[in-house]
Amino acid sequence: MTKKLLFQFDTDTVPSVFDVVVGYDGGADRITGYGNVTPENVGALVDGTIYTRGGSEKKSTAIFVGGGSMAAGEAVFEAVKKRFFGPFRVSIMLDSNGSNTTAAAGVALVQKAAGSLQGKKAVVLAGTGPVGMRSAALLAQEGATVVLCGRSLDKAQAAADAINKRFKVNISAAATPDAASRAAIVKGQNLVFSAGAIGLELLAEADWKDEASIEFIADYNAQPPLGFGGIEAMDKGKERHGKKVFGALGIGGLKLKLHRACVGQLFENTEQVFDAEEIYALAKKMA
Repeated sequence: MTKKLLFQFDTDTVPSVFDVVVGYDGGADRITGYGNVTPENVGALVDGTIYTRGGSEKKSTAIFVGGGSMAAGEAVFEAVKKRFFGPFRVSIMLDSNGSNTTAAAGVALVQKAAGSLQGKKAVVLAGTGPVGMRSAALLAQEGATVVLCGRSLDKAQAAADAINKRFKVNISAAATPDAASRAAIVKGQNLVFSAGAIGLELLAEADWKDEASIEFIADYNAQPPLGFGGIEAMDKGKERHGKKVFGALGIGGLKLKLHRACVGQLFENTEQVFDAEEIYALAKKMA
């Protein structure tokens, strides 16, 4: 029987062990990882995937693009797609830093709980990283008015501009360099997401628990201190102070299932292209 081969093109020096484990759990028989992959050197790797198998066997080869940088991953992803032509293609997935699957899971769970995000006001704290940027994009595509926050306005604006160009949305940017500015920005918001680094509480419990406008809170940080004071990592739609709360591990269960499901679908045919939109569509079905 033809083995299901997954080729992991990682923009970091060492390919992600996390992605290897989930790739096997998703159904790959063999995973081969390459580090330091760039748009300039990926061509020969792609050629090895598209010229070796024919007919129905070709669907048993697939490509996963990962690494810590979404910008670098997107560049490699585009270079891979440009190498394809006619029947010389295989299915491909982009999930740099786990951002597509994590953000898709978080937004899908909130969207399911809310019923609709159309017209909601949303803020993404520490949103300039891959997960925050993808979350902001998906929230905006669902019809929310989104503010993306970062420590500096220049960095937040650059992230918002990149999202607006890629997803054709209209996200705004704000500088939130300290606790006081973060407490101020969430006032009047309906959805508050946190995508900060490990070990940093972005919003104290006192700063959100009595804010009547807040309906949903979602945090992607699983290691204490969490991004929001007063929540638990395992929260999955738990009501706290009249708000529905999602912690990182509550989101993570769907994220892992989603990641595995995407890998499995890569081997169904040679036409699959999993980026944010496609992964989110599947997340909404699975949420």
